[in-house]
Amino acid sequence: MDTFVDDTAPTTPTSVTVALRKLYLLRFAFATVWAALLFATADTLGPLSVTLLVLYPLFDASCAVADMRSARADDSAVRRRLYVNIALSTLTGIALAVAVASGNSAVLQVWGVWAITAGITQLIVGSVRRQMGGQWAMIASGAISTVAGASFVAQGGKDGATLTNLAGYAFLGGVFFLISALRLKPAGRKI
Repeated sequence: MDTFVDDTAPTTPTSVTVALRKLYLLRFAFATVWAALLFATADTLGPLSVTLLVLYPLFDASCAVADMRSARADDSAVRRRLYVNIALSTLTGIALAVAVASGNSAVLQVWGVWAITAGITQLIVGSVRRQMGGQWAMIASGAISTVAGASFVAQGGKDGATLTNLAGYAFLGGVFFLISALRLKPAGRKI
C-alpha cells in the first residue's frame, strides 16, 4: 500500500476539521453498510462474508492514509500512530485472508487482536486531538474496541463461534465516527 503523503494536502486547522468530518462521515456510512451485509451473511464463511472480513481492515488502512494526508499540521504523535494503524490494518487484512481457511474461531481471534491494537491506537489519537472537539467519541470507541477485542479473542477459543458480533462491533464504531463528525468544532471555536 502506498503511504505517500501529498504536499498539497490541507494544512489549516479549518481544512483539517473539514477533511476529518468528511472522513468520519464516510466511515460511518461504510460501517453501516458493511455491518448490514456481514450480519446477513455471517452464518457461513462464503465468498461475500470472506470479502467483507478482509475488506474492513483494508478500508481502515485507507482511511488512516486519508487521515494522514489531511492532518499535515497535526502533532507528530498522531502521524506516528496513523502509520502504526496503517501497518496493523494491512497486516490484519492479510491475516484474515489466511484465517478464513481455519474457520470462525481463527477469524475472531485475528479480529480480536486487531480490535485491541486498533482500539489502543484510536484512544491515543483521540486523546492527542481532544482540543479539536468530538474526540471523546473516538476515545470511548478506542476503549470499547480494546475490550471488545479481548472478548472476540475469548470467543474465538470456544466451539460454535459466530461472526455476528463483528457486525454489531462495526456498526457501533461507525456510530462513534458519526458522533465525532458532528461534534468536531470549527477552528478557533471553544468547546
